[in-house]
Amino acid sequence: MPIAPPALRPGDQVAIVGTARKVSAQEVAAAVDILTGWGLRVVLGESITAAHHQFAGSDELRARDFQRQLDDVNIRAILCARGGYGTTRIIDQLDFAPFFRQPKWIAGFSDITALNSHLLRRGYESIHGVMPFIFAQAGGEDSLESLRRALFGEAVTYEVPPHPLNRPGTAVGELTGGNLSLLQNLTGTASDCPTAGRILFLEDVAEYLMSVDRMMVHLDRTGKLRDLAGLLVGHFTDPQDNAIPFGQTSYEIIDTYARKYDFPVAYGFPVGHEPQNMALICGRSARLTVDADGTRVEYVG
Repeated sequence: MPIAPPALRPGDQVAIVGTARKVSAQEVAAAVDILTGWGLRVVLGESITAAHHQFAGSDELRARDFQRQLDDVNIRAILCARGGYGTTRIIDQLDFAPFFRQPKWIAGFSDITALNSHLLRRGYESIHGVMPFIFAQAGGEDSLESLRRALFGEAVTYEVPPHPLNRPGTAVGELTGGNLSLLQNLTGTASDCPTAGRILFLEDVAEYLMSVDRMMVHLDRTGKLRDLAGLLVGHFTDPQDNAIPFGQTSYEIIDTYARKYDFPVAYGFPVGHEPQNMALICGRSARLTVDADGTRVEYVG
């Protein structure tokens, strides 16, 4: 069973760092205020305000900043400021030995899927959830509250209305997943995480429908779907298409491959690149129930 870092308590110190696209102090100012309102003390890493082309500083700077937060025993959680691209460029430079001695929550989504998967492969939970760059986005209050609950160790249950493509059933397994593009990109690397017996969740943004199909073919051919306990399909936001239409929606594409197997499948789960992006604890055992009333996800460990 994966190891859960200690729940946060008021007075704990947390760090905001940039592992991917650049971000300014102004763009995370609202997040600092919100986290302070939760009773936390906030440290901004040197990657906040740093810039190297599109990145939050050079690879060396971003790795050094993240390592500093891993090493600091006073930092109880690391919140990745935003996604974009760049986390996989530095992940192999990081020494997680201090983290293994004193686990702390690491949270983010999108490009941070790389860290979520990397940690779970090594037996540690992390949080797939909203990032400081968009803490104050309109309509995201429930998402933010779900992150707070995950960080502070409070119980949460998610209930989602039914979807026509849902396949009913009940499954129990550890949650894993995140951004589909990143999961494909991690295949065969030291951050590739097994899916057998787990509940996989997927989301993506601005991908061509043909690319979604290509990535689902890849997941299927590499056996990532075959032995799943269950599948949660989140937001596939702003889909793109070619001049010759692909002919299926993102959900219809995923259904093409999911229906080859008999695990329960839930579509329309609120996770991904939209304001409704509920925090999921990667590695935490959960019960997925899909029936005529909709979808229910609750932690069981």
